[in-house]
Amino acid sequence: MKPGFLARVEKADSCTGCGLCAAVSAGISMAEVPPGWARPRQTGPVSAAEDDAIAAACPGLVVDERDNPHDPAEPLWGPQLFTGVGHANDAELRHHASSGGLISALLGHALASGQIDFVVQVRADPDRPTGNITSVSRSAADIFGAAGSRYAASSPLAGLEGWLAHAEQAGERFAFVGKPCDVAAVRARAKADPRIGARVPLMIAFFCAGIPSARAVGRILDRLEVKPEDVTAFRFRGDGWPGRCTATLKDGSSRSMGYDDSWGQILSKEIQFRCKICPDAVGAAADVACADAWYGDARGYPSFEEQDGRSLVMARTVKGLALLEAAQAAGRVVAEPVAVSEIAAMQPSQARRKRQIAARLWAMRVVGRPVPRYAGLAVAEASRLEPLHLRLKAFAGLVRRFIRGTA
Repeated sequence: MKPGFLARVEKADSCTGCGLCAAVSAGISMAEVPPGWARPRQTGPVSAAEDDAIAAACPGLVVDERDNPHDPAEPLWGPQLFTGVGHANDAELRHHASSGGLISALLGHALASGQIDFVVQVRADPDRPTGNITSVSRSAADIFGAAGSRYAASSPLAGLEGWLAHAEQAGERFAFVGKPCDVAAVRARAKADPRIGARVPLMIAFFCAGIPSARAVGRILDRLEVKPEDVTAFRFRGDGWPGRCTATLKDGSSRSMGYDDSWGQILSKEIQFRCKICPDAVGAAADVACADAWYGDARGYPSFEEQDGRSLVMARTVKGLALLEAAQAAGRVVAEPVAVSEIAAMQPSQARRKRQIAARLWAMRVVGRPVPRYAGLAVAEASRLEPLHLRLKAFAGLVRRFIRGTA
């Protein structure tokens, strides 16, 4: 019999692909399904206790951030003890990473200062360079090698039980880096698993615009006139800001396209449904969250002209603020305060998404889809910032796509 959590997630089409369910139950494993997203499949029995544990933390069913809630007076950007812009002080890391290298620099400081023993993070799959694997970084070189955005499916929580068991046995602690939904799931799971609080002192997230399918990545290769089997390395971004999407081939040559083409024209057109109703794409559950601190052009849109990388950084907890301040004092990062009112110009799509979430959830209710439970996220307050005609447009547009079967 299919476990209840899985039936509900499938009916809602609200899976994020995080892999938490596979960590909790040996009867669940992750697999790639068309058009190329990570999804759970039942491979064995799932006990009632496991089903309940998964349902309590699955970000496809619940995102509850009442322990550190969004301020209803400022509902878009999550809790903030410090908000600023900056970058890694290491020029090579700043250039190599996707948006200033601040996450990598913070991880490097946490490792060098003994706050953690290793990092669990996503990097390119050496056997399938357009895909991802979850790996352990134990050195600055490891962290450097994993730097850079990876616009493809990942299930970093599938191995959570293994990371925790190892850390407990070895007496080690680790940082976790993931998508906002990944971090929210770890926070929720920590309420039932005290090992997380003891062994994971640091959680870092990045702003997420959604997970594209593997099929969309294949369209990039088609545009570049590259066969998948000829690709030995693939970077979605980096080596500049925003950097080019680059495929390196067996013969040593490379082919690339600009970020506006790779993301704007291809990848962003094929985002999984759960990302379109994400109430926290800004990593509000993390200790620190970072993003591109885009410069707006004359029209108010982000400019993707090549420049020196610049990160938006938000310290959301006391631990996150302490890490940022210590990394600044050690000369690893540079960060200057910025007014919260400036973030919308750097991340306009994130602001628009949050303002329209309530309308999209109502569209789900109208057509009879289960709606995830969101708490502490100021969704209603964010909705009031969106003009009524745009809320109605978002609602009607999603209802139409449901009816047509294209949502």
